Amino acid sequence: MATFNNMDLNLLRVFQAIADERSLTQAGNRLHLSQPAVSYALGRLRLIFDDPLFIRTKEGMQPTPTAVELAKPIGRALQAVQDALRYAERFDPSNSTRVFRASMTDVAEMVFLPPVCEKLNELAPSTRLHVEQVAPTQIEEALRTGRLDFAIGNLPALKPLTHFELLFRESYVCMTRKRKGLPRGEQISLDDFLAMSHVLVQSAESSHHQVENSFKTLGIHRKIGLDIPHFSVLPRILARSDLTVTLPLRIAKLFQSDGHGQFMLYRLPVDIPAVDVTLHWHQDFDSDPSNSWLRQLIIDLLQQYGRSS
Repeated sequence: MATFNNMDLNLLRVFQAIADERSLTQAGNRLHLSQPAVSYALGRLRLIFDDPLFIRTKEGMQPTPTAVELAKPIGRALQAVQDALRYAERFDPSNSTRVFRASMTDVAEMVFLPPVCEKLNELAPSTRLHVEQVAPTQIEEALRTGRLDFAIGNLPALKPLTHFELLFRESYVCMTRKRKGLPRGEQISLDDFLAMSHVLVQSAESSHHQVENSFKTLGIHRKIGLDIPHFSVLPRILARSDLTVTLPLRIAKLFQSDGHGQFMLYRLPVDIPAVDVTLHWHQDFDSDPSNSWLRQLIIDLLQQYGRSS
């Protein structure tokens, strides 16, 4: 039976590592423990909670229903301890070894990560930035429990649930390979737009879904020649085809720059509302020194980036 007196904080760290990594070996590497030490700790946890907790399968160590229920309160407990220890020391970015965790979509990674990493390397070279794509429905819980420090993107559903800052507003354009017979000027007509074969990007980016929904609302039905899950492969596809894609302006400019001007960019033939790109964090960490420092760095950097793009 689990009681406060027979619980070792290190056991909870092992539980969290196994839950995250789904591997005893990887959990050990993360905690700098041998696999036998992790196995021993898991054995103690099983006795304390009277449950197997994690079952070995072909896909890794899968949590039992009890472990799934325990994951949230244990995550909150560990984060509370980390927060308490963090307040005991002054945050110095130049010497900190803090691991920051952020959720970004593929669009955000391509556009925001390079300038953020460059600034971190300059001001906080020993910190680590861990980036992952967390499902929008899971972000609020991850921010609340401390599994994430920040989330960046177009995330309107998070606004009532978190603290946030507007970084900039993003518009969309269409892009295709330069070739003979293309329309001249900066805007494409609706007839020319509909005559083209399009790439449909099934991005997790909320703003992209908004744009697709706007097309449907306006009764615009494009001919889809290719359906892909993310934006990163687009330049190579467009360079070898006559396909057209609708995408964020900043991504289009990035692809155009990397592609040495081989693409044509057009304003869309219909009005699509600009979308908000926001930085989100949980109110419980509003006064956390390290969270506040990186938060302000991102806000200053990306708001300036938005104005200059």
